[in-house]
Amino acid sequence: MPVAWMIGLPAVLVIAALLTWVARQYALRRNLMDQPGERRSHGVATPRGGGIAIVLTLLLATAAAGLAWPGGRVALLVFGVGLVMVAGIGWWDDHRPLPAVRRLLVHLVASVLVAALVWQASGNPVQAVLALLFTVSMINIWNFMDGINGIATTQAILAGLAFAAVMPMPFALAGAVLALACLGFLPFNYPRARIFMGDVGSGALGYAIAALVCLASVVTEVHWLLLLVPLSAFLVDAGFTLLSRMLSGQRWMEPHTQHLYQRAVKGGMSHTSVTGMYFVFGLFSITVFNACSDLQPRWEAAVAVAWLIFATGLWLLLRKGMRN
Repeated sequence: MPVAWMIGLPAVLVIAALLTWVARQYALRRNLMDQPGERRSHGVATPRGGGIAIVLTLLLATAAAGLAWPGGRVALLVFGVGLVMVAGIGWWDDHRPLPAVRRLLVHLVASVLVAALVWQASGNPVQAVLALLFTVSMINIWNFMDGINGIATTQAILAGLAFAAVMPMPFALAGAVLALACLGFLPFNYPRARIFMGDVGSGALGYAIAALVCLASVVTEVHWLLLLVPLSAFLVDAGFTLLSRMLSGQRWMEPHTQHLYQRAVKGGMSHTSVTGMYFVFGLFSITVFNACSDLQPRWEAAVAVAWLIFATGLWLLLRKGMRN
Protein backbone atom coordinates (compact mmCIF):
# COMPACT_ATOMS: atom_id res chain seq x y z
CA MET A 1 0.00 0.00 0.00
CA PRO A 2 1.45 3.44 -0.95
CA VAL A 3 2.48 5.68 1.93
CA ALA A 4 -0.17 8.26 0.98
CA TRP A 5 -2.93 5.70 1.48
CA MET A 6 -1.43 4.50 4.77
CA ILE A 7 -1.62 8.08 6.02
CA GLY A 8 -4.81 9.12 4.26
CA LEU A 9 -7.11 6.31 5.33
CA PRO A 10 -6.45 6.65 9.10
CA ALA A 11 -6.78 10.42 8.62
CA VAL A 12 -10.34 9.89 7.35
CA LEU A 13 -11.22 8.16 10.61
CA VAL A 14 -9.64 10.87 12.77
CA ILE A 15 -11.17 13.75 10.80
CA ALA A 16 -14.65 12.22 10.97
CA ALA A 17 -14.37 11.77 14.74
CA LEU A 18 -13.11 15.32 15.31
CA LEU A 19 -15.79 16.84 13.11
CA THR A 20 -18.47 14.84 14.92
CA TRP A 21 -17.26 16.30 18.23
CA VAL A 22 -17.44 19.79 16.71
CA ALA A 23 -20.93 19.11 15.34
CA ARG A 24 -22.09 18.06 18.80
CA GLN A 25 -20.80 21.27 20.36
CA TYR A 26 -22.58 23.27 17.65
CA ALA A 27 -25.86 21.40 18.18
CA LEU A 28 -25.70 21.96 21.94
CA ARG A 29 -25.02 25.69 21.50
CA ARG A 30 -27.86 26.07 18.97
CA ASN A 31 -30.22 23.85 20.97
CA LEU A 32 -30.57 21.68 17.88
CA MET A 33 -32.24 18.75 19.62
CA ASP A 34 -34.43 15.76 18.72
CA GLN A 35 -37.19 15.59 21.30
CA PRO A 36 -38.78 12.28 22.37
CA GLY A 37 -42.24 11.59 20.99
CA GLU A 38 -44.78 8.98 20.02
CA ARG A 39 -43.26 8.61 16.55
CA ARG A 40 -39.68 8.39 17.78
CA SER A 41 -37.67 5.55 19.28
CA HIS A 42 -35.59 7.50 21.80
CA GLY A 43 -36.56 8.60 25.29
CA VAL A 44 -34.36 11.66 25.96
CA ALA A 45 -33.65 14.89 24.09
CA THR A 46 -30.53 14.36 21.96
CA PRO A 47 -28.48 16.71 19.74
CA ARG A 48 -28.87 16.11 16.02
CA GLY A 49 -27.00 16.97 12.85
CA GLY A 50 -23.86 14.94 13.55
CA GLY A 51 -23.98 13.47 10.07
CA ILE A 52 -22.48 16.70 8.76
CA ALA A 53 -19.16 15.26 9.97
CA ILE A 54 -19.50 12.29 7.60
CA VAL A 55 -20.47 14.61 4.75
CA LEU A 56 -17.53 16.98 5.25
CA THR A 57 -15.13 14.04 5.56
CA LEU A 58 -16.40 12.58 2.28
CA LEU A 59 -16.08 15.96 0.57
CA LEU A 60 -12.50 16.34 1.80
CA ALA A 61 -11.71 12.84 0.54
CA THR A 62 -13.35 13.67 -2.80
CA ALA A 63 -11.19 16.77 -3.14
CA ALA A 64 -8.06 14.75 -2.28
CA ALA A 65 -9.01 12.14 -4.87
CA GLY A 66 -9.38 14.88 -7.46
CA LEU A 67 -5.83 16.03 -6.75
CA ALA A 68 -4.49 12.47 -6.92
CA TRP A 69 -6.37 11.42 -10.08
CA PRO A 70 -6.84 14.36 -12.47
CA GLY A 71 -8.70 12.18 -14.96
CA GLY A 72 -11.53 11.64 -12.50
CA ARG A 73 -11.99 15.27 -11.47
CA VAL A 74 -15.16 15.89 -13.45
CA ALA A 75 -16.89 12.78 -12.10
CA LEU A 76 -15.73 13.56 -8.57
CA LEU A 77 -16.97 17.15 -8.91
CA VAL A 78 -20.39 15.98 -10.11
CA PHE A 79 -20.63 13.53 -7.20
CA GLY A 80 -19.55 16.25 -4.76
CA VAL A 81 -22.17 18.68 -6.05
CA GLY A 82 -24.90 16.06 -5.62
CA LEU A 83 -23.69 15.24 -2.11
CA VAL A 84 -23.73 18.92 -1.14
CA MET A 85 -27.27 19.26 -2.51
CA VAL A 86 -28.64 16.32 -0.53
CA ALA A 87 -26.75 17.23 2.63
CA GLY A 88 -27.65 20.90 2.26
CA ILE A 89 -31.39 20.32 2.07
CA GLY A 90 -31.08 17.91 5.00
CA TRP A 91 -29.13 20.50 7.03
CA TRP A 92 -31.84 23.06 6.31
CA ASP A 93 -34.52 20.56 7.32
CA ASP A 94 -32.68 19.80 10.57
CA HIS A 95 -32.81 23.50 11.45
CA ARG A 96 -36.20 24.39 10.00
CA PRO A 97 -38.47 21.55 8.78
CA LEU A 98 -39.28 21.70 5.06
CA PRO A 99 -42.15 20.26 3.00
CA ALA A 100 -41.44 16.75 1.76
CA VAL A 101 -42.00 17.75 -1.87
CA ARG A 102 -39.27 20.39 -1.71
CA ARG A 103 -36.80 17.89 -0.31
CA LEU A 104 -37.77 15.32 -2.94
CA LEU A 105 -37.15 17.77 -5.78
CA VAL A 106 -33.60 18.36 -4.56
CA HIS A 107 -33.11 14.61 -4.21
CA LEU A 108 -34.26 14.14 -7.80
CA VAL A 109 -31.83 16.72 -9.16
CA ALA A 110 -28.93 15.18 -7.23
CA SER A 111 -29.93 11.73 -8.46
CA VAL A 112 -29.95 12.98 -12.06
CA LEU A 113 -26.26 13.83 -11.58
CA VAL A 114 -25.49 10.23 -10.56
CA ALA A 115 -27.54 8.95 -13.49
CA ALA A 116 -25.60 11.20 -15.86
CA LEU A 117 -22.33 9.76 -14.60
CA VAL A 118 -23.65 6.22 -15.12
CA TRP A 119 -24.82 7.09 -18.65
CA GLN A 120 -21.45 8.63 -19.49
CA ALA A 121 -19.55 5.61 -18.14
CA SER A 122 -21.80 2.85 -19.51
CA GLY A 123 -23.46 4.39 -22.56
CA ASN A 124 -26.65 2.65 -21.40
CA PRO A 125 -29.68 4.97 -20.92
CA VAL A 126 -31.71 2.22 -19.23
CA GLN A 127 -28.97 1.71 -16.66
CA ALA A 128 -28.91 5.48 -16.13
CA VAL A 129 -32.67 5.62 -15.47
CA LEU A 130 -32.37 2.73 -13.01
CA ALA A 131 -29.52 4.60 -11.31
CA LEU A 132 -31.71 7.68 -10.95
CA LEU A 133 -34.60 5.75 -9.40
CA PHE A 134 -32.26 3.76 -7.17
CA THR A 135 -30.47 6.88 -5.89
CA VAL A 136 -33.71 8.68 -5.02
CA SER A 137 -34.90 5.56 -3.22
CA MET A 138 -31.67 5.10 -1.26
CA ILE A 139 -31.63 8.70 -0.05
CA ASN A 140 -35.06 8.22 1.48
CA ILE A 141 -34.54 4.62 2.65
CA TRP A 142 -31.49 5.59 4.69
CA ASN A 143 -33.46 8.48 6.13
CA PHE A 144 -36.38 6.19 7.07
CA MET A 145 -34.09 3.60 8.64
CA ASP A 146 -32.01 6.04 10.70
CA GLY A 147 -34.20 5.73 13.79
CA ILE A 148 -32.17 4.02 16.50
CA ASN A 149 -28.60 4.21 17.74
CA GLY A 150 -26.01 3.05 15.25
CA ILE A 151 -28.24 1.20 12.80
CA ALA A 152 -27.75 3.40 9.73
CA THR A 153 -24.04 3.87 10.37
CA THR A 154 -23.19 0.19 10.90
CA GLN A 155 -25.08 -0.86 7.78
CA ALA A 156 -23.20 1.79 5.79
CA ILE A 157 -19.88 0.51 7.15
CA LEU A 158 -20.73 -3.02 6.05
CA ALA A 159 -21.82 -1.82 2.60
CA GLY A 160 -18.65 0.24 2.13
CA LEU A 161 -16.43 -2.72 3.03
CA ALA A 162 -18.42 -5.13 0.84
CA PHE A 163 -18.12 -2.98 -2.28
CA ALA A 164 -14.49 -2.10 -1.58
CA ALA A 165 -13.72 -5.81 -1.61
CA VAL A 166 -15.03 -6.37 -5.15
CA MET A 167 -13.91 -3.19 -6.92
CA PRO A 168 -10.46 -2.69 -8.46
CA MET A 169 -8.13 0.02 -7.21
CA PRO A 170 -8.39 2.98 -6.96
CA PHE A 171 -12.21 2.66 -7.01
CA ALA A 172 -12.13 0.39 -3.96
CA LEU A 173 -10.92 3.37 -1.92
CA ALA A 174 -14.38 4.93 -2.26
CA GLY A 175 -15.88 2.10 -0.21
CA ALA A 176 -13.06 2.19 2.33
CA VAL A 177 -13.38 5.95 2.81
CA LEU A 178 -17.14 5.68 3.29
CA ALA A 179 -16.69 2.95 5.91
CA LEU A 180 -13.99 4.88 7.78
CA ALA A 181 -15.96 8.14 7.77
CA CYS A 182 -18.92 6.31 9.30
CA LEU A 183 -16.65 4.54 11.79
CA GLY A 184 -15.39 7.91 13.02
CA PHE A 185 -18.96 8.98 13.74
CA LEU A 186 -20.11 5.68 15.28
CA PRO A 187 -18.73 6.05 18.86
CA PHE A 188 -20.78 9.23 19.28
CA ASN A 189 -23.98 7.41 18.28
CA TYR A 190 -23.59 3.83 19.53
CA PRO A 191 -24.18 2.20 21.94
CA ARG A 192 -25.20 5.46 23.66
CA ALA A 193 -26.30 8.29 21.39
CA ARG A 194 -24.52 11.53 22.25
CA ILE A 195 -25.64 12.94 18.91
CA PHE A 196 -27.94 11.79 16.10
CA MET A 197 -27.01 11.82 12.44
CA GLY A 198 -29.93 14.02 11.42
CA ASP A 199 -31.34 14.43 7.91
CA VAL A 200 -28.08 16.07 6.84
CA GLY A 201 -26.33 12.75 7.43
CA SER A 202 -28.91 10.08 6.70
CA GLY A 203 -29.95 11.41 3.29
CA ALA A 204 -26.38 12.13 2.25
CA LEU A 205 -25.29 8.69 3.40
CA GLY A 206 -28.01 7.09 1.28
CA TYR A 207 -26.82 9.18 -1.67
CA ALA A 208 -23.20 8.16 -1.14
CA ILE A 209 -24.07 4.47 -0.90
CA ALA A 210 -26.21 4.68 -4.04
CA ALA A 211 -23.30 6.32 -5.87
CA LEU A 212 -21.01 3.56 -4.61
CA VAL A 213 -23.38 0.88 -5.94
CA CYS A 214 -23.59 2.69 -9.28
CA LEU A 215 -19.80 2.89 -9.40
CA ALA A 216 -19.58 -0.85 -8.76
CA SER A 217 -22.09 -1.47 -11.54
CA VAL A 218 -19.80 0.16 -14.14
CA VAL A 219 -16.32 -0.88 -12.92
CA THR A 220 -17.10 -4.54 -12.12
CA GLU A 221 -18.89 -7.39 -13.85
CA VAL A 222 -21.05 -8.16 -10.79
CA HIS A 223 -24.74 -8.56 -11.68
CA TRP A 224 -26.82 -5.59 -10.57
CA LEU A 225 -29.14 -7.82 -8.53
CA LEU A 226 -26.24 -9.17 -6.50
CA LEU A 227 -25.17 -5.58 -5.78
CA LEU A 228 -28.39 -5.22 -3.78
CA VAL A 229 -27.54 -8.05 -1.38
CA PRO A 230 -25.29 -6.01 1.02
CA LEU A 231 -28.20 -3.57 1.38
CA SER A 232 -30.90 -6.20 1.82
CA ALA A 233 -31.63 -5.53 5.52
CA PHE A 234 -32.67 -1.95 4.78
CA LEU A 235 -34.20 -2.61 1.36
CA VAL A 236 -36.53 -5.28 2.72
CA ASP A 237 -37.52 -3.52 5.94
CA ALA A 238 -38.05 -0.11 4.34
CA GLY A 239 -39.58 -1.45 1.13
CA PHE A 240 -42.16 -3.76 2.62
CA THR A 241 -43.04 -1.41 5.47
CA LEU A 242 -43.69 1.32 2.92
CA LEU A 243 -45.74 -1.05 0.77
CA SER A 244 -47.87 -2.16 3.73
CA ARG A 245 -48.54 1.47 4.70
CA MET A 246 -49.56 2.36 1.16
CA LEU A 247 -51.85 -0.67 0.82
CA SER A 248 -53.54 0.16 4.13
CA GLY A 249 -54.24 3.72 3.01
CA GLN A 250 -51.91 5.39 5.52
CA ARG A 251 -50.06 8.63 4.76
CA TRP A 252 -46.84 6.82 3.99
CA MET A 253 -44.58 9.89 3.92
CA GLU A 254 -45.35 10.83 7.53
CA PRO A 255 -42.98 9.79 10.37
CA HIS A 256 -43.95 6.50 12.02
CA THR A 257 -42.62 3.62 14.09
CA GLN A 258 -43.75 0.67 11.97
CA HIS A 259 -40.44 -0.53 10.60
CA LEU A 260 -39.36 -3.88 11.99
CA TYR A 261 -36.48 -2.35 13.95
CA GLN A 262 -38.85 0.21 15.49
CA ARG A 263 -41.37 -2.47 16.44
CA ALA A 264 -38.57 -4.42 18.12
CA VAL A 265 -37.60 -1.38 20.22
CA LYS A 266 -41.22 -0.63 21.08
CA GLY A 267 -41.52 -4.28 22.10
CA GLY A 268 -38.84 -3.84 24.75
CA MET A 269 -35.54 -4.63 23.00
CA SER A 270 -32.67 -2.20 23.48
CA HIS A 271 -31.24 -0.11 20.65
CA THR A 272 -27.96 -1.96 21.14
CA SER A 273 -29.57 -5.38 20.67
CA VAL A 274 -31.62 -4.43 17.62
CA THR A 275 -28.69 -2.73 15.89
CA GLY A 276 -26.59 -5.77 16.72
CA MET A 277 -29.14 -8.09 15.13
CA TYR A 278 -29.22 -6.01 11.94
CA PHE A 279 -25.41 -5.97 11.97
CA VAL A 280 -25.25 -9.77 12.18
CA PHE A 281 -27.73 -10.08 9.31
CA GLY A 282 -25.62 -7.58 7.39
CA LEU A 283 -22.52 -9.69 7.98
CA PHE A 284 -24.28 -12.71 6.49
CA SER A 285 -25.44 -10.55 3.58
CA ILE A 286 -21.98 -9.29 2.67
CA THR A 287 -20.53 -12.79 3.12
CA VAL A 288 -23.02 -14.13 0.56
CA PHE A 289 -22.27 -11.17 -1.69
CA ASN A 290 -18.49 -11.55 -1.61
CA ALA A 291 -18.61 -15.35 -1.90
CA CYS A 292 -20.74 -15.18 -5.04
CA SER A 293 -19.33 -12.10 -6.78
CA ASP A 294 -17.18 -14.19 -9.15
CA LEU A 295 -19.95 -16.46 -10.41
CA GLN A 296 -21.47 -16.35 -13.87
CA PRO A 297 -24.03 -13.51 -14.14
CA ARG A 298 -27.07 -15.81 -14.21
CA TRP A 299 -25.93 -17.53 -11.02
CA GLU A 300 -25.21 -14.22 -9.34
CA ALA A 301 -28.75 -13.14 -10.17
CA ALA A 302 -30.16 -16.44 -8.89
CA VAL A 303 -28.29 -16.14 -5.59
CA ALA A 304 -29.47 -12.54 -5.20
CA VAL A 305 -33.11 -13.44 -5.81
CA ALA A 306 -32.89 -16.38 -3.40
CA TRP A 307 -31.31 -14.20 -0.69
CA LEU A 308 -33.88 -11.44 -1.10
CA ILE A 309 -36.69 -14.02 -0.89
CA PHE A 310 -35.13 -15.42 2.28
CA ALA A 311 -34.79 -11.90 3.76
CA THR A 312 -38.42 -11.15 2.89
CA GLY A 313 -39.62 -14.37 4.51
CA LEU A 314 -37.60 -13.62 7.64
CA TRP A 315 -39.04 -10.08 7.73
CA LEU A 316 -42.61 -11.41 7.44
CA LEU A 317 -42.02 -14.02 10.14
CA LEU A 318 -40.53 -11.53 12.60
CA ARG A 319 -43.16 -8.91 11.87
CA LYS A 320 -45.95 -11.41 12.47
CA GLY A 321 -44.33 -12.51 15.73
CA MET A 322 -44.10 -8.90 16.95
CA ARG A 323 -47.71 -8.23 15.99
CA ASN A 324 -48.80 -11.23 18.04
